[in-house]
Amino acid sequence: MEDLYRVIIYIGLFVNILGFILMYVDKQKAIKHQWRISENTLMLVAVLFGSFGIYGGMLTFRHKTKHLKFKILVPMLVILHLVIINYIFPHMI
Repeated sequence: MEDLYRVIIYIGLFVNILGFILMYVDKQKAIKHQWRISENTLMLVAVLFGSFGIYGGMLTFRHKTKHLKFKILVPMLVILHLVIINYIFPHMI
Protein backbone atom coordinates (compact mmCIF):
# COMPACT_ATOMS: atom_id res chain seq x y z
CA MET A 1 0.00 0.00 0.00
CA GLU A 2 2.87 2.37 0.69
CA ASP A 3 4.07 1.85 -2.88
CA LEU A 4 0.68 3.03 -4.13
CA TYR A 5 0.90 6.15 -1.96
CA ARG A 6 4.40 6.80 -3.27
CA VAL A 7 3.20 6.51 -6.88
CA ILE A 8 0.29 8.87 -6.17
CA ILE A 9 2.70 11.41 -4.64
CA TYR A 10 5.10 11.20 -7.60
CA ILE A 11 2.28 11.61 -10.12
CA GLY A 12 0.96 14.59 -8.13
CA LEU A 13 4.39 16.20 -8.06
CA PHE A 14 4.83 15.64 -11.79
CA VAL A 15 1.43 17.12 -12.70
CA ASN A 16 2.02 20.18 -10.51
CA ILE A 17 5.51 20.82 -11.84
CA LEU A 18 4.08 20.44 -15.34
CA GLY A 19 1.33 22.95 -14.53
CA PHE A 20 3.84 25.46 -13.16
CA ILE A 21 6.06 25.09 -16.24
CA LEU A 22 3.07 25.42 -18.59
CA MET A 23 2.09 28.68 -16.91
CA TYR A 24 5.65 29.98 -17.34
CA VAL A 25 5.81 28.94 -21.00
CA ASP A 26 2.40 30.45 -21.73
CA LYS A 27 3.38 33.72 -20.04
CA GLN A 28 6.59 33.92 -22.09
CA LYS A 29 4.67 33.24 -25.30
CA ALA A 30 2.11 35.91 -24.37
CA ILE A 31 4.89 38.46 -23.89
CA LYS A 32 6.33 37.59 -27.32
CA HIS A 33 2.89 37.49 -29.00
CA GLN A 34 3.46 33.89 -30.07
CA TRP A 35 1.23 30.83 -30.25
CA ARG A 36 -0.20 30.12 -26.79
CA ILE A 37 -1.17 27.14 -24.71
CA SER A 38 -4.96 26.96 -24.71
CA GLU A 39 -6.87 27.91 -21.58
CA ASN A 40 -8.63 24.55 -21.80
CA THR A 41 -5.28 22.75 -21.58
CA LEU A 42 -4.22 24.79 -18.57
CA MET A 43 -7.58 24.19 -16.88
CA LEU A 44 -7.40 20.45 -17.66
CA VAL A 45 -4.02 20.25 -15.92
CA ALA A 46 -5.52 22.08 -12.93
CA VAL A 47 -8.47 19.67 -12.79
CA LEU A 48 -6.14 16.65 -13.01
CA PHE A 49 -4.63 17.55 -9.63
CA GLY A 50 -2.24 20.16 -11.03
CA SER A 51 -4.11 22.99 -9.33
CA PHE A 52 -1.25 23.78 -6.95
CA GLY A 53 1.21 24.20 -9.83
CA ILE A 54 -1.22 26.22 -11.93
CA TYR A 55 -2.10 28.45 -8.96
CA GLY A 56 1.56 28.86 -8.07
CA GLY A 57 2.27 29.83 -11.67
CA MET A 58 -0.58 32.32 -11.62
CA LEU A 59 0.85 34.04 -8.56
CA THR A 60 4.53 33.77 -9.48
CA PHE A 61 4.24 34.93 -13.09
CA ARG A 62 1.13 37.11 -12.63
CA HIS A 63 -0.47 35.15 -15.44
CA LYS A 64 -4.21 34.60 -16.00
CA THR A 65 -4.98 36.48 -12.78
CA LYS A 66 -7.54 38.74 -14.47
CA HIS A 67 -9.43 35.87 -16.10
CA LEU A 68 -12.49 35.15 -13.99
CA LYS A 69 -12.41 31.46 -14.90
CA PHE A 70 -8.92 31.10 -13.46
CA LYS A 71 -9.44 33.56 -10.62
CA ILE A 72 -12.40 31.55 -9.27
CA LEU A 73 -11.99 27.95 -10.42
CA VAL A 74 -8.30 27.37 -9.71
CA PRO A 75 -8.47 28.37 -6.01
CA MET A 76 -11.64 26.26 -5.69
CA LEU A 77 -9.77 23.31 -7.20
CA VAL A 78 -6.91 23.87 -4.74
CA ILE A 79 -9.39 23.60 -1.86
CA LEU A 80 -11.07 20.55 -3.39
CA HIS A 81 -7.72 18.86 -3.95
CA LEU A 82 -6.69 19.59 -0.35
CA VAL A 83 -9.89 17.91 0.85
CA ILE A 84 -9.23 14.88 -1.37
CA ILE A 85 -5.59 14.68 -0.25
CA ASN A 86 -6.73 14.88 3.37
CA TYR A 87 -9.10 11.97 2.72
CA ILE A 88 -6.43 9.83 1.03
CA PHE A 89 -3.62 10.77 3.42
CA PRO A 90 -5.42 11.72 6.68
CA HIS A 91 -2.20 11.62 8.70
CA MET A 92 -0.41 14.19 6.49
CA ILE A 93 -2.59 17.31 6.84
